[in-house]
Amino acid sequence: VQLQAFGGGLVQTGGSLRLSCAASGRTFSSYAMGWFRQAPGKERDFVASITWSGDSTHYADSVKGRFTISRDNAKNTVYLQMNSLKPEDTAVYYCAATVPGTWNYAYWGRGTLVTVSS
Repeated sequence: VQLQAFGGGLVQTGGSLRLSCAASGRTFSSYAMGWFRQAPGKERDFVASITWSGDSTHYADSVKGRFTISRDNAKNTVYLQMNSLKPEDTAVYYCAATVPGTWNYAYWGRGTLVTVSS
């Protein structure tokens, strides 16, 4: 599966952005999906994940209550709605897909940069 994330940009503190990740292939619904981020000079961190059916989600503590992950299997797309953004959310955001039946993130898309100004 090939992934392409987009929707990043510059936003002020307290603002919102919605990231999208489009996937190729006809088996998108087989993959659990996740969002990760990497801030300058830091390691890549987990942000959120969603099961193949969309019935279960999981979030990093730092984004709980502010970010929402969702997916539309008919459109082969996963989303990350980001609200109440903070400067510390500034990072390159990546979407990833798991090997079906596992939580092994084997497929990664190019990142999209989110910059939150103070």
